[in-house]
Amino acid sequence: MFIAPQGDHFVTRLTHTLEVAQIARTISRALNLNEDLTEAIALGHDLGHTPFGHIGESEIASLHPGGFRHNHQSLRIVEQLEKEGNGLNLTWEVRQGILMHSKPRGDFLKSDLVEGLTLEGQVCRISDAVAYLNHDLMDAFRAGVLHDHNLPLGVFNVLGERHSVRIDTIVTDIIEHSWSATGLTNGTSVPMITMGDQVRDAFNNLREFMFDRVYIPEDKGKQGRAARKIVRLLYHHFDENRDEIPSEYSVRSKSEDEAVVDYISGMTDHYAMRIAEAIRPGITDPFTEQRFNL
Repeated sequence: MFIAPQGDHFVTRLTHTLEVAQIARTISRALNLNEDLTEAIALGHDLGHTPFGHIGESEIASLHPGGFRHNHQSLRIVEQLEKEGNGLNLTWEVRQGILMHSKPRGDFLKSDLVEGLTLEGQVCRISDAVAYLNHDLMDAFRAGVLHDHNLPLGVFNVLGERHSVRIDTIVTDIIEHSWSATGLTNGTSVPMITMGDQVRDAFNNLREFMFDRVYIPEDKGKQGRAARKIVRLLYHHFDENRDEIPSEYSVRSKSEDEAVVDYISGMTDHYAMRIAEAIRPGITDPFTEQRFNL
């Protein structure tokens, strides 16, 4: 997802989560898996994500002595922070799926990366990648960052030329090559949610391309640098002025250090920008294209 998008048609954390849930339920239904479990994991998988996505996550991780990972924060929210610090009554399978949804760069479908993860958890993990890769590609087209002719050769040929076609191609391929998960086959291998070689190669090539042409350049660009400065400003400000953190965070968090991270990581992009602008006017200028004086 793009940093603090201004248009109404760009993907947000909420619309991403809904899309993941839709894709995950479709796959689970086709494979006769537990749709409710799948949806619960999908709806909770990104609760702990910071403002400015992985840029914000990386910056908080560098600032907080205990480090930070959004999947661990998502689990922390449902286990410790919800219901005024009492947590939610979720099954082990839901909590495991939330914790293990993150994926490394490269081929994330290797069997050793999902060892012990439920099939429903695997469905959400793969659905997350299917959703963000396709909607980030559409956002990149919409923003003029990419054009059709920029994409790696073969991506359109294998996955399709339109967003809906690509989603259908990938989801259908996942179902066809994960059929052992239904229990209707006589295979002796452990069932796994995966893709066929052709779609998997095209998918991984497109994902690597998006890292090189969209995700990493966005981090290093002026808005990425501004996003990091905003997160740093918020962290240091609330670390030094903890009385400004809403009182409910003191009830939920075990320590004041955790309250700082819990408060900031729960902000949306635009809310973080509003708070930062109130603390230091002008810090959000790279997002409004007015002044670039950071």
